[in-house]
Amino acid sequence: MSTDTSSRSAVVIGDALIDEIRDETGIRELVGGAALNVAVGLRRLGVPTTLIAMVGDDAAGAHIREYLDDHGVTLIAEPAPHGSSRAIVQRSAGGEPEYVFNEAARRRSIRYSDAARRAIADSDLVAISCFPFDVPAEVDALADAVGDARLAIDPNPRSGMLSDREEFVRGFERLAAATEIVKVGADDATLLYDGDLDALRARLRGLGVRAVLATAGSEGAVIETDSATISAPIATLPGPIVDTVGAGDATLAAVAAGLVGARPEAAEEWQALLHRAMDIAAATCRAEGGLLRTPESLAESARGVQGS
Repeated sequence: MSTDTSSRSAVVIGDALIDEIRDETGIRELVGGAALNVAVGLRRLGVPTTLIAMVGDDAAGAHIREYLDDHGVTLIAEPAPHGSSRAIVQRSAGGEPEYVFNEAARRRSIRYSDAARRAIADSDLVAISCFPFDVPAEVDALADAVGDARLAIDPNPRSGMLSDREEFVRGFERLAAATEIVKVGADDATLLYDGDLDALRARLRGLGVRAVLATAGSEGAVIETDSATISAPIATLPGPIVDTVGAGDATLAAVAAGLVGARPEAAEEWQALLHRAMDIAAATCRAEGGLLRTPESLAESARGVQGS
């Protein structure tokens, strides 16, 4: 594996919000957002990380800021004229989470301050998740800000925030072309394309994406690169599955952490990254919320040790 010692940091661009979870036990709030989960996950895996996101000057924003500070993530908060984003989360009859987003989330917008641009320029990898690719002005601003940075993209469309499917695909594919890695899941294929995840993987590779990480829930995940197509099953760990919401974000964070300061080339290197990501995703599912867990942290918790 080739390495780059010039920078060992990452920047994540996307959403930060409050998940208002409603179920039979009542209502509770957790700090969340796909991009925020990835940023915190990277930091918990030892990567210095900056999150660029829209965060309001309100109680929810204060909660988000405190959470990020607790986890050692640097926040560059872009203006939030509609306040902080919020998602009301309920479970469907089948147990899957359903989201209703407030106006701030639906009208999210990021403008890139000088501090944001410096952070991007100084990082080795820029991860983008849950971004409004269906708004051309947002895509233009993002493309200008990231320049020729190494990118990891998770389109992560949410039906409650998606206003124009065809425009989203255009914006996403514009940024995805020649990207370091793109993560897509079965839900992305269903919402944005024709539902065929394998066909989507091939399409993205045809655009010039160096590596495609395709996650398929209980069927595990695949990474396709020039050197090989590698698959891994869902990892088996002790304890019940509590919450699958953060699994995809944990998977992306784990793979992205392996790309910071490194350039995997051989099939064995990608295989090791994917298997580690599956272990981390499985551990994350053993607790509620999107906070990344590792198998090691689960073992420490079982022994009464507070660890990461």
